[in-house]
Amino acid sequence: MLLSYLRRQYKLVVLLVLFAGIFAAVFSLYNLPAEAVGYAAALCGAAGLVLFAVGYAGYARRHRMLSRLLENIDESSFHLPPPSGALEADYQALLKAVAADRARLAAAEENTRRDMLDYYTLWAHQIKTPIAAMNLLLEEEPPDRAALSAELLKTEEYVEMVLSYLRLGSDTTDYVLRRCELDDVVRAAVRKYARVFILRKITLRFDETRRTVTTDEKWLGFVLGQLLSNALKYTRPGGAIRIYGDGTTLVISDTGIGIREEDLPRIFEKGFTGYNGREDRKSTGLGLYLCRRILLKLGHEISIVSRPGQGTIVRLSLPDGAEIVE
Repeated sequence: MLLSYLRRQYKLVVLLVLFAGIFAAVFSLYNLPAEAVGYAAALCGAAGLVLFAVGYAGYARRHRMLSRLLENIDESSFHLPPPSGALEADYQALLKAVAADRARLAAAEENTRRDMLDYYTLWAHQIKTPIAAMNLLLEEEPPDRAALSAELLKTEEYVEMVLSYLRLGSDTTDYVLRRCELDDVVRAAVRKYARVFILRKITLRFDETRRTVTTDEKWLGFVLGQLLSNALKYTRPGGAIRIYGDGTTLVISDTGIGIREEDLPRIFEKGFTGYNGREDRKSTGLGLYLCRRILLKLGHEISIVSRPGQGTIVRLSLPDGAEIVE
């Protein structure tokens, strides 16, 4: 520690030696006795030693205090010794800012971890339902292939949803924006759920839009799949779903059970299921949340109007040349 303090104060030591040399040179020019130079140097040396001892004691004390802080660091109660100067105060302010930023990042990471844990817990409970249904169907002789196919589709939906949830939280989400035919994207989503339409005897009316939009075909297809899945879940057998264009808006309407007015403002919140979703135990509370996040990243918008017992209308605003900010 002494050597480190000497290295810290070497400029002062060199300056004192230089001053002593200057005094000796001046005294010699005036033919003054050499003893005077030695006496003055001894007095300066004694005073310097006292100041050096005081400075070294303070340096050692602060060094021990900082060493204890380093050994028992706790950012929630981070107390540094008082700064000895403006420069040290700046360093302490910088250190506190870094500690605060680290605490913020740690809190954000913990929130993300908890959200992920909550989601996987919910996902595990939800995916057990179609798996259990498939096990029961397989016990039948012969198995109902149409019903098995529908339950398998539900399982695929849950797997696709969790993968989309993970990709959305990644910094390397693979958005590929290009011009594509909107009707082709809609048809692909409809074909995916064709068996469910047939099984539940739900009528589909698709009026071609004949539009070309700038979007990511894969992610928009995921959104359309989620919206169709919701419409099918909450539309009773014998109901109807219609898909059509309205200017730059794609509309998906159904004759399902609808959404209560007090639930509408919160339907895009993560984990919110609403009264009907809780009642039927069909909702994870993540589908619409993911849809909105994806559409915002693609530069699109979504809005929903609904009345209980009359159905739901979903409107996707898909401008032809939307400016996308990545």
